[in-house]
Amino acid sequence: MNMLSPKVIFLDVGGVLLNNAWGHESRKAVCEKFHLNYEEFEVLHQFVFNLYEIGKITLDEYIETTVFNHPRSFAKEEIKEFMFSQSVLLPNMLQWIIEWKEKHKIPVFSLNNEGKELNDYRIHKFGLHRCFDGFISSCEVGMRKPDPELYKLARGIVQLQPHECVYFDDRIMLVNAAAKHGIHSFHHQDFESTRMIFDNFTI
Repeated sequence: MNMLSPKVIFLDVGGVLLNNAWGHESRKAVCEKFHLNYEEFEVLHQFVFNLYEIGKITLDEYIETTVFNHPRSFAKEEIKEFMFSQSVLLPNMLQWIIEWKEKHKIPVFSLNNEGKELNDYRIHKFGLHRCFDGFISSCEVGMRKPDPELYKLARGIVQLQPHECVYFDDRIMLVNAAAKHGIHSFHHQDFESTRMIFDNFTI
């Protein structure tokens, strides 16, 4: 690690800079707030959420499948607003990455699984253009991690060899998937440990 001189940084978003866009805690919360059957909701979520993340269905279609399969006393927009409201900034990482990037002039790209409406909202809500030179999001490219083709696409976009790339993700399975392609991949666990890894790069 001490000898790494990356030419590009790939970062996951959910679990690294922000919380997960629609994680299980948020799904439990929406069921409690709107008095939905959690078990039924989860079964339907598991069927269609991957389709949403690769852009095959819209957020409206996801909500219609998971929530409005029964008559409801509330509107679809209320569910959407609740989903957007669940996104929060994690401590320290975003501003530090922005400052690190400004100092070292190394490009930083997102590499994340996220549905389009949530992805677009989070980019604009939290000003992620300040951090990223480009967004390689599952909803835009029609594939999601750990699809090997997504890692190949990411390298093709930046036109660099695997050993010139560094990737951070909070899920170890996805870290390992990227590492199989020769990308230097690290498990993001918290701000301090990831900052130490960055500090050991030779820039």
